[in-house]
Amino acid sequence: MSIKWDAQIQAGALIVTATKMLKAEILKKDFPILSRSVNGKPLVYLDNASTSQKPCSVVKALSDFYFTMNANIHRGIHTLSEEATEAYETSRKKVAQFINAKEAEEIIFTKNATEAINLVARSYGDKYIKENDVVVVTALEHHSNLVPWQELCKRKGAYLRVIPIYDDGTLDLSKLDKIIDSKTKIVAVTQMSNVLGTITDLPKIIAAAHAVGAVALIDAAQGIAHMGIDVQKLQCDFAAFSGHKMLGPNGVGVLYGKRAILEQMPPFLFGGDMVREVSQTSATFNDLPYKFEAGTPPIAEVCALTAAIEYIEKVGLKNILEHDRELLAYARKKLEQMPGVILYGPKNIENAGGILSFNVLGVHPHDVGSILNDQGVAIRSGHHCCQPLMQRLGVSATARMSFYLYNTKEDIDAAASALKKVFEIFKVKV
Repeated sequence: MSIKWDAQIQAGALIVTATKMLKAEILKKDFPILSRSVNGKPLVYLDNASTSQKPCSVVKALSDFYFTMNANIHRGIHTLSEEATEAYETSRKKVAQFINAKEAEEIIFTKNATEAINLVARSYGDKYIKENDVVVVTALEHHSNLVPWQELCKRKGAYLRVIPIYDDGTLDLSKLDKIIDSKTKIVAVTQMSNVLGTITDLPKIIAAAHAVGAVALIDAAQGIAHMGIDVQKLQCDFAAFSGHKMLGPNGVGVLYGKRAILEQMPPFLFGGDMVREVSQTSATFNDLPYKFEAGTPPIAEVCALTAAIEYIEKVGLKNILEHDRELLAYARKKLEQMPGVILYGPKNIENAGGILSFNVLGVHPHDVGSILNDQGVAIRSGHHCCQPLMQRLGVSATARMSFYLYNTKEDIDAAASALKKVFEIFKVKV
């Protein structure tokens, strides 16, 4: 690490502490990558639904771990191992506090939200789902909260049901009592759509699941960074999310589960640290949460997740959601004024977070994304790991802008200006 970079980290880490309200133009200074250029243009990063950028404090937490305490955890009695273990377990407590889990042992570290969901499908699902049982998902789901349940149903001879959506992307819950019935054992639903920004009615869906004795899993990967999640208030049985969408490092995810349920679930992976005693022919397994954390975990990334949560808390989740919606309303208004642009998702921004999917008539989303990139604007284009949702919308793909706490209206202005290049190249009338 250079002296210049270290000084930037040290200075940047202080910016958020001096900011009581969300001022994106100030927060940008905490994210050095946002000061770079792309294709000779200032970078405008609007791909936050895919991954967020990392503030200086998170980068510093990663480097501090490797520079000062790098060692394996739970196994050593030397100082480095003890310090690394303490930092790792402190992060577990921080995550538990952030989502209001009852106890830290209900937090399982994984490598991402996808692994967390697969853990439930393979462990809880394989143990408890029987032939002709039902698993319920929604039409909004990311493949990571769909394919594991498809495969579970294939393995067990169970059925998959889907809660549909209205044309505006909000869930159609009018027949919820028929979709979630006495045969239903698992209900898995996103907190926020990664394509449409739709915020789902979790209390109603969880209540319907519990009314028939089913467990409810929340895919919070998209929503948690923008609105948080209170697992005790919701009374969900499981929740899954990733660090990289909430300012944290890549390679770390979280599974929350109620202790009483996790205690009854068999391990998902087998190996070191998840065992209590091993003989040549058999093994007994460790207590929670360690029985689900086989092998060496992403220790540095887990430790840096604490810094990410602290940053979010200092800015304030309420401030973040309000900021997202302000940008969403501004972006919708901008793009609605452009003939040939088709917008998707709830028009009522109270039903959505900071995500806006769109298409330009006669132009493939990949071409839109490529031309915007030429102007320094980073958006996402494709099916966003939601092919069934694309089929419901009647398209093969969309372009997508997604916002976070460091984005400004000027970023959206830059994207709208770049879109004019699309219209010029493809002769779209504006």
